[in-house]
Amino acid sequence: QVQLVESGGGLVQAGGSLRLSCAASRSFFSIISMGWYRQAPGKQRELVAAITNSGRRTNYADSVKGRFTISRDDAKNTVYLRMNSLKPEDTAVYYCAVNGKIDYKVRLNDYWGQGTQVTVSS
Repeated sequence: QVQLVESGGGLVQAGGSLRLSCAASRSFFSIISMGWYRQAPGKQRELVAAITNSGRRTNYADSVKGRFTISRDDAKNTVYLRMNSLKPEDTAVYYCAVNGKIDYKVRLNDYWGQGTQVTVSS
């Protein structure tokens, strides 16, 4: 199995920055994409940003374009989310997710971290 562990969340004032990290406990046999999602109280989980296996394509929610940047370090089995110009509406639990295979024998699957809280005060 594999575990995804997020870190870097916390309390920040509006306009501030945070960098979230998500480290996998082992390398994947293959990865289709890695992404960050968030879920605010009373709302559905939504995609914030995603990056393809090659790292050449990224995708962002309209609400974070120009403020958030997703990146990955394959040597460290880690994906990052740099969040600048944070707004109170960015407050949520942030989850990382990997769509991939941990072994050539197993099927493609979605793997999730446990989440990290981001709170932006006004």
